[in-house]
Amino acid sequence: MTKRFDQGPWAEAGIQTVQPGVHRVPLPLPNDGLHAVNVYLLENLADDDGIVMIDGGWAIPEARKALEEALAAIGRDLGDISHILVTHIHSDHYTNAVELRRLLGSRVYLGAGEQPGMEILHRLRSDVPAGSLETLRRAGADELADLVQGMDHGGYDPRVWEAPDQWLGAETLRFGDRELRVVPTPGHTKGHVVFLDEQRGLLFSGDHVLPHITPSIGFELAEPGGRPLADYLDSLRLMTQYADTRLLPAHGPVSDSSHTRVAELLTHHDNRLAQSLKALGERTLDAYAVARELGWTRREVPFGELSAFNQMLAVNETAAHLDVLVLRERVTLVHKDGVDQYTRVR
Repeated sequence: MTKRFDQGPWAEAGIQTVQPGVHRVPLPLPNDGLHAVNVYLLENLADDDGIVMIDGGWAIPEARKALEEALAAIGRDLGDISHILVTHIHSDHYTNAVELRRLLGSRVYLGAGEQPGMEILHRLRSDVPAGSLETLRRAGADELADLVQGMDHGGYDPRVWEAPDQWLGAETLRFGDRELRVVPTPGHTKGHVVFLDEQRGLLFSGDHVLPHITPSIGFELAEPGGRPLADYLDSLRLMTQYADTRLLPAHGPVSDSSHTRVAELLTHHDNRLAQSLKALGERTLDAYAVARELGWTRREVPFGELSAFNQMLAVNETAAHLDVLVLRERVTLVHKDGVDQYTRVR
């Protein structure tokens, strides 16, 4: 098991110093089952002695207040935040970064793979996850797609969806005498990136590697396509090519070994692929039908007991697992009347 730091309930308001000059701050989320999102404050990295912040949080007053209180605890204030590095485009990571830029003039950075999603968001002028809904329809879940589309997703506010100051690829960012390696890790979203501080042995993992849960796969604003789970598994294996580090995730406590958690996640998906194949059996089914055969979360909750939003995530993840089985030639895929139909190879 991955060793956890003794830090109490991870989502409680406050600030935790991971090591000198590196602080974890959980910021509240609006009616979100994840409870909070961690942002990280890196002191004395920028040339102007400012703070580099990793992830921004959700643009709500409660998050701003919690961030101000945490900064005050280390003798700082909002004006010290000079750069905000965002792991991916989801609201709980990106929107407050844009708000802080408007307030402070901070520079905002985001992975280049998120650009198509942002362009679609601006074109549709809606934060409804269009890509995920299209995946639902292709999975045979039209009624569920209609239900989720009609939900309140918080409303589109163009002020918090402005483009970053810099799109990031695989590169190294330098702040003073410190370096942060940007590693693209598609899977959770197409443009997800992590930030690796090799000198300090820290991985700021966003939603790519989480200590308690498995991140949703392919939850996209952009058009569907590609192979999100295959990309995610490749991105997990990529983490093992770097030296083991402390894991500093966006949700959950800090832990000692990123490699340990990566191994657990790879095992989980191996098991899930086997379960998906078993659920398919000898039938020809769409991903919606297979998802209804599976248990969900660590408690094996029946599909019908999930909320509509979580049913969407479940169907999308099932489709992603079935598509990996197609790539591995365990399952065949036929497109019929706009729906993907899967059959086990005999």
